[in-house]
Amino acid sequence: MDSFAFIIHPIEPKRDVSRKFPLLGKILNERQIDFFSTFFPPVYISEIEGITSQATGKTVKGWFIACPYTPRRMLQLPERTVYRKIIQTGRMAEKLGANILGLGAFTSVVGDAGVTIANALDIPVTTGDSYTVAMAVQAIREAARVMDIKMEEATVAIVGATGAIGRVCAELLAGEAARTLLLARDEKKLEALRDRLQLKSRGEIVINTKMDILKEAQLILTVTSSIHDVIRPEFLQPGSVVCDVARPRDVSAMVAAVRDDILVIDGGMVDVPGDVDFHFNFGFPEGKVYACMAETIALALEGRFEDYTVGRDITVERVKEITAIAEKHGFRMSGFRSFEREVTTEQIAAVKKNARIGALHG
Repeated sequence: MDSFAFIIHPIEPKRDVSRKFPLLGKILNERQIDFFSTFFPPVYISEIEGITSQATGKTVKGWFIACPYTPRRMLQLPERTVYRKIIQTGRMAEKLGANILGLGAFTSVVGDAGVTIANALDIPVTTGDSYTVAMAVQAIREAARVMDIKMEEATVAIVGATGAIGRVCAELLAGEAARTLLLARDEKKLEALRDRLQLKSRGEIVINTKMDILKEAQLILTVTSSIHDVIRPEFLQPGSVVCDVARPRDVSAMVAAVRDDILVIDGGMVDVPGDVDFHFNFGFPEGKVYACMAETIALALEGRFEDYTVGRDITVERVKEITAIAEKHGFRMSGFRSFEREVTTEQIAAVKKNARIGALHG
C-alpha cells in the first residue's frame, strides 16, 4: 500500500506538548519546553488510516511524526542544527516505509524551504505550499462572497507578499481585484514584485512596508513567517475579512476579542476523502487537515512520488495542477474556522450587522 508521512512540531508549546505528553505539558513551562526540545529525539505520533480516493477507490496510509523544536527554537539555533533534526525526523519516515514526506508548519519555512532536506533524504519531499496557496485564494474568494464584497471593486491586501506563498497568492489575486496592496518588509523585493504583477493586472498595485495601510483593504490574506502576531485590531476596517494562513498566526487573538465587526478565518482547512482516522488530536475536527497535509496525501493517492513543492519558487502552474489532483481524489475546501472554532452563518450575519452599525456611527 502506498503511504506518506507528515512532520508536525509544537507551535504553542504547552498546548501541543500536552496533546502527546499530558504530564510534560503540565510540569514544564514554555521556556523549559524550548530548551529541552533541543535534546529531544524525533517523536512517533500516530498512524493515519482510512483515506480513500473518491476517483479510484485507492487507499493510502500515513504517519504523523514530530520534530520536537518549537518555532522560536528553529529561529534561535544554527540552521545546520535545525536541518539535522528535521532530516533525522525524515529518516524516521523512511524507516516506517513512507513513499513521500510532507513538511508541516515551520519545518517547511526553515532555510531554503525544503531543498536541503529533500537532498538529504531518499524519499521525495513536499512543503505542501502549492495547495496551501490554492486553498488560501479559494478561502478569500469564498469569504468575499459570503460578506457581499465584490472582488472586482475591492482592495485586496497580501501581507508577506514577497514570501513563497504570498507571491503566488498575489499573482493569482492581482488580476481579480480593483486594487492590490502588497505588504512586506523588503522594499526592493516589493518593487520587483509590483513590476512583475503590473504586466498582468488590470487593477492598481500599491506597495508598502507599514501595516496601517491595511485600513484601506476589505480583503486581507496574511502569510508571513513571523513568530509573533503582526495584525492588530486598530489596523482593520469594519466589515473586512482577514484570512490567516500563517502558523504561528499573524492575527492577534485580540482582533477576535475586540472587533466583532471583522471576519477572521484560518486559511487552508480541507476535508479529506474517506473515513479517515488520525489517531491523534491536532486541534482539527474529524476528517479535516491543513492544506499542506492535504497536498502530501493527494500526491500519495495520485502516486506522484517526487519532490513536488520545494524551494521558494512556487509556480501558478503547480498550484493549478495540485488543485486538479486534489479535486479528482475528493479533497474539498472545508467550512470556515476562526481561532480553532467553526464559523457559523449566524456569526457571519452578526459581523455584517456590526459592521453596518459601526459604519453608521463612524
